[in-house]
Amino acid sequence: MERILVSACLMGATVRYDGRAKDPGTALVARWQAEGRLVALCPELAGGLPVPRLPAEIEAGATGADVAAGRARIVDRAGADVTGAFLDGAQAALRLARDAGLRFALLTEGSPSCGVRRIHAGRFDGTTRPGEGVVAATLRAAGIAVYSHEEAAALAAALDAAEKPRG
Repeated sequence: MERILVSACLMGATVRYDGRAKDPGTALVARWQAEGRLVALCPELAGGLPVPRLPAEIEAGATGADVAAGRARIVDRAGADVTGAFLDGAQAALRLARDAGLRFALLTEGSPSCGVRRIHAGRFDGTTRPGEGVVAATLRAAGIAVYSHEEAAALAAALDAAEKPRG
């Protein structure tokens, strides 16, 4: 049975910057949890950030891959550079995925860590833009299939395909 690295906030953990959890918007997460498939991690906590914390965004125009490559920063709303904590969290997620033999991840869309298709614009004005967070970029570069919580049905299909008997 394939297991899935999952953003802890999608499992009800109150670890987001605002001290809340994130509704995954699907019953699949509960099913996968009941099946013992989920391996939860909040990379921002793993990187040393507290709860609650100021919102943070990747610099305007940059992506998580840029952050991972040292070409961009992540700053909080007060202007503090929190890049190091986000990079540490991305490496913790990658270590966990490798150590547990995980080939799939389900992450929270929009986050500077976990955004898969969309991140905040870097202006702290509530707008988003296409892009991925530093954890999503790090996992994808390592060959792990990354899905947002909005793509849980696609992940379910990928799991079915991966677990289908060959012959």
